Amino acid sequence: MMRPAAQQYVVTRPLYSEESFAQDHEKIYRHRKTMLDHVKQYFTCDAKRAKNTALSLLPVIGWMKAYRFKEWLLGDIVSGVSTGLVAVLQGLAYCLLASLPPWYGLFSAFFPVIIYFFLGTSRHISVGPFPVLCLMIGSAVTRLVPDEGPAFNITGFEGLTRDEQRVLVASSVTFLAGIMQLAMGVLQVGFVVMYLSDTLVSGFTTAAAIHILVSQLKFVLGLEVPGISGPLSLIYTLEIIFNKITSTNVCDVVISIVIMVVVFIVKEINDRFKSKLPVPIPIEVIMTVIACGVSYAFDFKTRYGIDVVGYIPKGYEAPVAPNPQIFQETAVEAFPIAIVGFAVAFSVAKVYSIKHDYTIDGNQELIAFGVSNIFGASFRSFAASTALSRSAVQESTGGKTQVAGLLSAVIVMIVTLAIGFLLEPLPKSVLGAVIIINLKGSLMQFREIPYLWRRDKADCVVWLSSCIGAFLLGLDLGLAVGLGVELISVILRTQFPRCSLLANIRGTDIYKDRKDYINIYEPEGVKIFRIPSPIFFANIEFFRNKLVEAVGFNPLRVLRKRNKALRMIRKLLKKGKLQWTSIGFLNTSCGPINESEDESNMEELDQPTDFKDFPARIDWNAELPANIVVPRVEIHSLVLDFAAVSFLDISGLKGLKALLKELIRVEVEVYIVACDPYILEKLHDCSFFDDEVQSSMFYLTLHDAMLHILEKHPEPTQKKSDYEKVKKNEPINHTITHTRIYLCVHECLLRIKVEENCPPQIVDNQQQFRVNRTFV
Repeated sequence: MMRPAAQQYVVTRPLYSEESFAQDHEKIYRHRKTMLDHVKQYFTCDAKRAKNTALSLLPVIGWMKAYRFKEWLLGDIVSGVSTGLVAVLQGLAYCLLASLPPWYGLFSAFFPVIIYFFLGTSRHISVGPFPVLCLMIGSAVTRLVPDEGPAFNITGFEGLTRDEQRVLVASSVTFLAGIMQLAMGVLQVGFVVMYLSDTLVSGFTTAAAIHILVSQLKFVLGLEVPGISGPLSLIYTLEIIFNKITSTNVCDVVISIVIMVVVFIVKEINDRFKSKLPVPIPIEVIMTVIACGVSYAFDFKTRYGIDVVGYIPKGYEAPVAPNPQIFQETAVEAFPIAIVGFAVAFSVAKVYSIKHDYTIDGNQELIAFGVSNIFGASFRSFAASTALSRSAVQESTGGKTQVAGLLSAVIVMIVTLAIGFLLEPLPKSVLGAVIIINLKGSLMQFREIPYLWRRDKADCVVWLSSCIGAFLLGLDLGLAVGLGVELISVILRTQFPRCSLLANIRGTDIYKDRKDYINIYEPEGVKIFRIPSPIFFANIEFFRNKLVEAVGFNPLRVLRKRNKALRMIRKLLKKGKLQWTSIGFLNTSCGPINESEDESNMEELDQPTDFKDFPARIDWNAELPANIVVPRVEIHSLVLDFAAVSFLDISGLKGLKALLKELIRVEVEVYIVACDPYILEKLHDCSFFDDEVQSSMFYLTLHDAMLHILEKHPEPTQKKSDYEKVKKNEPINHTITHTRIYLCVHECLLRIKVEENCPPQIVDNQQQFRVNRTFV
């Protein structure tokens, strides 16, 4: 428990503007590196940096040196065998999504894993086929080599069968995606994946799950449906399926239903009793083996006409060079494949790295996946990422490092070289059913829509846009649509921020939105305006309009009205219709004086009001002679809170300066508080200050500026008594809150000092103000 006295803190210090603070506190000069300095540093090489670079490019060296054979080896062996069995099944199944012969999926579960073992930084993800990537590759494959009709006229297709042409397309697309990933990794641009928010990825993968579901219906129903790609391909595919629904193979349907029901039930058991089961029950593998045996025993292919996996050749094929002409045709598809593949793998890797307390390097992950895809594509595999279910098996069965991944690749190799023929009678409907039942997690993401709508409607719009766009336009265009909507939502939130007028919470140095609190204090003639975003070319006009709305007048219009009034008064004085007396202007004209409509020299109306030939200044809020009407300005001080302004571009700088000049010219004192030092430095560098806009208007904190205003424009005693509580050393009876969210850094530091029994020191000085209040 804290002592009652510790619930209060007292701060006594001088009142600071930015200039006075700079005078009292010497700043350390820091040399800032130029772009040339960064380039030189990047290309500088010495022995230590060469060693660090080698270790970063081959992370396996680092974790193998710390490998605990006695503690980790058994877990990695069990995990590798379990993951390898799942990888074999998923490799065969996901290959159907890519519209390729099933055994090529085994290549994708082998070659990329070998490379990632040496280059990857994650110890727990299982590298291999990922259903969304397979579907995106399948879209490119069926576009260039359709099921019906001739293939694209591409050099290198001559003399190849349709399957061989499709394999060449898939490997070439994968090779190009790998080059893109490798280039991004070398150029250190791994941060691009940050633009794919969780909301966007969730909507995109939900639409991809629907695409995958529809693509597998032809295997589950035993129908022959040509592959269709492009916008509205999903609608056209469903139309063909419904037209052929009467030709459904009942045996395929029965097998699929049985597989899906059993797998679903056992998966639910795995989830419910995962804390009690040593390893999850590999139900997909078990059902696949059973289905394969039953199909072989009863000769399903001949007796019921079902489609089976068929011949699986032993061994690996010779390396193949990618086709440059296919690069030109598929560049648009390759880029989203590269981005999505890396984004999914990095997201999963980040989850496991946090759980097991180690770091991963995004740029090295790009390099690892880039090289993996380039190497794998040379041996006819297709794009690799990670499947969530397969990675979960590798981690939950005791896998500690990528040794488990290497052993899973060995299992896949054994199947490819020795026992692949045992899978030849496996019905494709079994693979389709396994794929569909594994879509449960992705399809359940629809439940996020109500949550997002209640919490953040902009995020909900991004989710719906990415999902609907990918559903209707295809995965590549849908990703672009989702990303576009996401960036637009960010731009709109920055361009149209929620500006507010602040007021003092009575008895404190805290300022909050005046609409949100009751017990507030607002000095007469003072407005405090806050903009919670950067000020740049896109929102400077919005900032101006909101500020004009907040203060209640347009300073440029008021300035022009005043200058027009001065022009008219000068004319009347010159004609003798007005005279200046000790009590003000005297109208000597017998009749009414009409306001002049002279609009000549309009540019002079925007200049500061000039009283040089007047015996005294005019009080613009008093009644003016000769029926002259000028809008009144009810405020004398305006405080701009720049605490949330992170940057200011040239357009924003020019617009801000013009607005400040207009306000100053109508005799409104402007103060800018809590400005970022780098913005203030930029203002000096850009010659922002002049005779009118001076650096003295910048104050360290909002409370500093308000105390300065109250000293310069004192209010009647009865109105300011409550505000004086902030300056007097009187206790304020607020109860202390136990939340760990603090209003300012100072309060957090004081809390730490109090908990460490180290009370803060209070420094005495002249011309100081005091804050005495509770922690909040």
